[in-house]
Amino acid sequence: MPPEAEPGEASAPRNPLRVLGLSGTAESWVSWISVAVAVWILITAVSVIGDGFSAATGGQAEELFQFATNPFVALTIGILATVGTQSSSTTTSIVVGLAAGGLPMEIAIPMLMGANLGTTVTNTLVSMGMAGNKEQFRRAFSAASVHDFYNIMAVAILLPVELLTGFLDTTSEAVSGAVSGDGGIVAAAFTAFGDAVKAVTSPGADFFEWAVSPLPEVWGGIVLIAVGVALILLVIGFIGNMMKSLMVGRAKKILHGAIGRGPLSGIGSGTVITMIVQSSSTTTSLVVPLAGSGAFTIRQIYPFTVGANIGTTLTALIASFAFTGIEGQLALQAALVHLFFNVTAAIVIFGLPFLRPLPVKGATWLGDLCAQRRIWAVVWVVSVFVVLPLVFIALTTALG
Repeated sequence: MPPEAEPGEASAPRNPLRVLGLSGTAESWVSWISVAVAVWILITAVSVIGDGFSAATGGQAEELFQFATNPFVALTIGILATVGTQSSSTTTSIVVGLAAGGLPMEIAIPMLMGANLGTTVTNTLVSMGMAGNKEQFRRAFSAASVHDFYNIMAVAILLPVELLTGFLDTTSEAVSGAVSGDGGIVAAAFTAFGDAVKAVTSPGADFFEWAVSPLPEVWGGIVLIAVGVALILLVIGFIGNMMKSLMVGRAKKILHGAIGRGPLSGIGSGTVITMIVQSSSTTTSLVVPLAGSGAFTIRQIYPFTVGANIGTTLTALIASFAFTGIEGQLALQAALVHLFFNVTAAIVIFGLPFLRPLPVKGATWLGDLCAQRRIWAVVWVVSVFVVLPLVFIALTTALG
C-alpha cells in the first residue's frame, strides 16, 4: 500500500500507463519514451495549426482577425480560451502556431496576456476543495487568489505600457531575429537545431496535409486547425499527468527546501518545479492545499506562484521549434513575448516596494471575506473570469 499523504498534501498521482501492467525499470523507460513521443506530437500539432491557419486565411490573417485588433477583444479571447481548456500551455501553444501562420503580433500579445489571467481560475477551484473548514478555506483561498491579483496587476500595468511603447513586440522581435535569423554562432546553432526538429516532426505534419489535400484549400486549412487544436488538448493533458507521476515527488522536495527562504528562492523554486512538471496547475495543486493546512503562509506562496508564471512559458518555447525560417522566427517571437511578459512583471511588481505587497493585501482581504460568506468566492470567480471579459468587450464597443 502506498503511504498516505500528509494533511494538506495531494496524494501521489497515478501513472496513466499503469494499465499496461509494467513496473520498475520497464515502467520508467516506457514512461519517459511516452513523454518524448508526446512532445513530438505537441510540436507536430503546433506545426499543423500554423500550416492550417496559413492555408485557411490565404495570407489574409489580419483581415480575418479584424474583430480582434482591439487589444481588449484579443485579451478576452486569451482569457476565455484558457478558462475553457484549463491550461495556459494549450492556449500559448496554439497562439505560437497561429503567429507562425500569420496572426499579427499585436493581436497575439494581448492573447498571451489573457492566457496568464485565465489560468488563475485553476488556483481557485483547487482551494474550493477545502471549503468545509472555515480557517483552512480562508488560508487556501487567499493563497489561490494571490495569483489572481498578481496577474491582474501584471496585465493592468504592462498592457497599457505595451500599447504605448510596443516594448514586448520590439524586444521579442530583436531577440528572435538575433537567435533564429541569419549570421552568428547562436543563430546558426538555433537554426541547425530547428532544422533537426523540423526533420523529425515534418512527416507527421505532411501526413495531415496530405489527408486534407482533396478538400478546398480554405476548408482543408480549417480541418488542419481543428486537428492541431484537438491534438494539443490531448497531449498537454497527457504530458502534465505523466510528469506529475514521474516528478511530483522530486518537485515536492524542491518545494519544501526552497519556500520560505526568501522571494528569490520562492520564484526560483516555482519556476523550476513548473518546468519539471510542465504545468502551472500542478504547482498550484501542490502549494494551495499546503497553505490551507498552515504549512506555508500566503507571503511564502506568493513568490512561488510568480515563478510558476515564468516556468510555464517553457511549453511555448518548445512549441516554437515546430517551424523554421521566417515562420520559425515569428513562432519564437510569440513564445518570447510570453516569457518577457512574465519576467518583466516579476521584476516590476517585486522590484517596486509600493507594488510588491498589493497582491498579498488584496488576497488576504478576499480570503477573509470569502471565509465569512462563501458565496463571495463564487462572485469573485464569475466576476474575474466572466464579467471582466464582458467588460473588456463593452469597453471595445464604447471606444468604437
